[in-house]
Order: sequence, then C-alpha cells, then structure tokens
Amino acid sequence: MARRAPPAAPLGWAGIARLGLVQSAIGAIVVLATSTMNRVMVVEYALPAMLPGALVALHYGVQMVRPRFGHGADAGGRATRWIAGGFLVLALGGILAALAVGMLAQAPLAGMLLAVPAYALIGLGVGAAGTSLLALMARRVAPARRGAAATLMWIMMIAGFALTSGVAGRYLDPFSPARLVEVTAATALVALVIALAAIHRVEPREPAPLPARNADFRAALAAEWADPEARRFTVFVFVSMLAYSAQELVLEPYAGLVFALTPGASTRLSGLLHAGAVLGMLAVAAGTTLGARRRPGLLRAFTVAGCIGSALLLACLALAAPLGAVAPLRATVVLLGAANGVFAVAAIGSMMELAGADGGRRAGVRMGLWGGAQAIAFAAGGIGGTLAVDAARAALGSAVAAYAAVFTLEAALFLAAALLAARLGRPATRLALAAAGGSHG
Repeated sequence: MARRAPPAAPLGWAGIARLGLVQSAIGAIVVLATSTMNRVMVVEYALPAMLPGALVALHYGVQMVRPRFGHGADAGGRATRWIAGGFLVLALGGILAALAVGMLAQAPLAGMLLAVPAYALIGLGVGAAGTSLLALMARRVAPARRGAAATLMWIMMIAGFALTSGVAGRYLDPFSPARLVEVTAATALVALVIALAAIHRVEPREPAPLPARNADFRAALAAEWADPEARRFTVFVFVSMLAYSAQELVLEPYAGLVFALTPGASTRLSGLLHAGAVLGMLAVAAGTTLGARRRPGLLRAFTVAGCIGSALLLACLALAAPLGAVAPLRATVVLLGAANGVFAVAAIGSMMELAGADGGRRAGVRMGLWGGAQAIAFAAGGIGGTLAVDAARAALGSAVAAYAAVFTLEAALFLAAALLAARLGRPATRLALAAAGGSHG
C-alpha cells in the first residue's frame, strides 16, 4: 500500500492574503463586464436593458457547472491548476466582451455573435477559478482562522471591485469604444499577473491525496444535497443573491437615466457601493471576533440585520430620484453597500465553516453547490431585474417609476431572505456536533 504524504501545514496570514489577491483580481475583471459594460449598452447605445441582462445572466448561467469544477479540485487534490486555468479563461473572456460591446454601435449582429461566447467564457473562468479558490481556502486554513480568512478574502474581492471602478472610471471619460477595450485589456492583464503570482507555490508540490474522496461526481453531489444544513443554506443563498443581483445590474443605468451621470461618474458610484460593502464586512468581522464566544448566534443575527438593512436602503434608493440631488443618492448607495457587506460576510463565514467541517474532503463540491445556487440566482436576477425595468417603463411611461418599482421588489426579496436566515438555526453549533460525531462519506 502506498504511503500517504503528511498533510500540509495550514496557511499563515501571508498565504491567506495571497489567496485574497486572487479574489481581488477576479473582481477587477468581473466588475467591468457586469457593471460598466452594462451601463454602456443601456445609456450610450440606447439598447434595451434586457440585452446586457441576458448577457450577464448567461455568464452566471454557465456557472451552474461549479459543482463539477469543485469536484475536479477535490479529486485531483491540486486546486491551483484549476485556479490558473480558470483565470486564463476569465481574462480572455473579459477582453473579448469589451471588443464585442465596442462593436455593438456599428455592427450589432457581429457584436452580439462575439458577446455571447465572451460572456460564457467569463462565467466559466469565474466558476473554475472561484470555486477552486474557495475549496483551497477551506482545506488549507486552520479552523480557528476560517471565519476571519473568509472575511479577508471577500473584502479583498470587493476592494478589487472598488479600486477598478474608481480607476477605470477616470480613464473611461471621455468615453469611446476603443477606450473601453484599452481599459479592459489593461485591467485583465494586470489581474492575470497578480493572480498567477499569488498562487505560485501556495500549494505543496506533492499534495496529500484527500481521504474519502468519491470519484463519482453525481454520488458526491447527491450526498451533499442530502445534508439538511447544506440544503437549507443553499435555499438562503439563492433567495438573498436573487435580491442582490438585480440591484447590481440596474444601479448604473438608473444613475445615468435618472440623474444624468456620465459613464465615469456612474462607474465611480458602483465604486462607492463596493466601498460601503467593505466597511460593512469589517464591522461584522470585528463584531463576530469580539463577541462570538459570548453570543454563538451572532453570525445569524448579523445576517438577518444585513438583509433587513438592505431592504430598507433599497426603499430609500427608490425615493432618491424625486429629490433630484446626487449627494443623497451617493450616501444611500454607500449605506446600501454596507448593509450588503454585513449580510454577505456573515453568510460567508458560515459557508467556510460548513465547507471545512470534515477537513475539507468535500470542500470543492460543497462550495460548488452554493456557488451554483448563487449563479442560478444571479442569472434569474439579471434577467428578471432588467426585464422588470423594461416592462415597468413601458407600462408606467416613466424611468423614475420603473426603477422605483424594481427596487421595491428587491427590498421584498431581502425581507424574505431575512426570514429564511432567522430559521437557519445555529450553523456553528451543528457543525461542531457533526464534526464530533463524524460525517457521512
């Protein structure tokens, strides 16, 4: 019988920060495709909001294969290869998407024929790199550091959103299709270099094979779905991300059509949203670190509070247009981002704990399952949100009323997510019991 190599030592904070850079690099490319290019198609080219919504939905729809990517990282025992390969696909897709959007004004058919595979490549790249990265984190980070590590990683992803939105927003004005391609290509290349450097030698050269791996993907996925806590968490992820996804797609067009902001100014508005999310995440990280022992249900409380806060601020966003001033809009967007960050990081903390419950033997499949639920929600939210905007504008005859109706619907979804989060139970407690008694597999 072959002798198994000893398990690698857990990652230190430097290694965790390096993996966080990968998330930042992913976010840098994704924010241009899902936010800035979306606004360009709706405002500069006066295309129906349904068009960019369908493209972004496609990019999320193909991510339904995330569980398969995660299972591949589990079975191979080497996640960095999946991360590198996925990132190469992501960078290529981002550049092709910018070329396609630039072509839409002069050659709409050719632009669409290029945009479809470009956005599909973006989705596949995010799915392969993101799922494998999360699986690697769950396996290589010590249990005591998983919550903080997840917070750091996702804050760095949001920081990538904010930094790219701010810097790209300055270089995009005055707007031209060529400038969009140049900014996107430069961003993709810099992000690729950062990601490849960050994962260099972060995994052992000869990783120990993961114990109790199930070579049958369908059986592995069925086993995870049979876990009641994993299944309940999957439903919560779907509803909360359905609420979150539509707001991301309609914010920049809303700012352009209702407040007459330029592409650069509306891109910077997205930067404010993500900067607010960072503040919310930091607040939760500090609160849970200081109070977790005294209040075991603190993560759940933060999740519920973040969902309710997001609902209230979406209602405020719907009322911002009648005021006619940009300053209240910006303040509302920052606070909305903070509320989003509160619910997101609290939920992600629970996700990391559940994925690493058995030493990370099935971390890839678990992360893929939740990532797949998120992808389906984002695809549905992208299509539903933009379709709702178009339908409401046709029915109400007013852009202000249309966007107000959509924001109100999103607020209702966040309230539903809050109710689901309140019924999730105590993930940390159940995790400890499952780990003590042994898990299936």
